[in-house]
Order: sequence, then C-alpha cells, then structure tokens
Amino acid sequence: MSNVPNADKESMLQFFAFEHLPPHLQNVSAAFYSLAQEIVRELPKNPERTAALRKLLEAKDCAVRARLYKDETVLNET
Repeated sequence: MSNVPNADKESMLQFFAFEHLPPHLQNVSAAFYSLAQEIVRELPKNPERTAALRKLLEAKDCAVRARLYKDETVLNET
C-alpha cells in the first residue's frame, strides 16, 4: 500500500487508500494520500501528527463528497 518507510506502523494511512474508488474519485483522493504519506515520512509520531492525519482525512472525505455533490435544483428537476 505504501512506499513510506515504517508506514505499517501508522494505521491511519489505511483510510487514505484510493485504489478501490472509481477513477473520478481517485483523482480527488490521490493528492490527500500523497500528503498523508509525506506527513508520516517527515513528522515524528506523536499526538499532533495523529491530529494532522485525522484532519487531513476529514478534508479528503469532504473533497470526495464535493465531487459527488448534486445541486438541489438538479435533484428537484428529476
């Protein structure tokens, strides 16, 4: 899953996997995965790194939902 050294010791990286997503969502999610890997690679493991990953995960989830978002006016027309 990861080419980050010792990434297996950071269980939160599993939530940034994107291979299972359809291509249009993979495009959104991939950048967050890359940043999560960089955070794990560059920062020491501590509560603040975990908080950074958790907030990044929240942002990734929001970005994916933004891609899926359907405007209410469009929904009301169907």
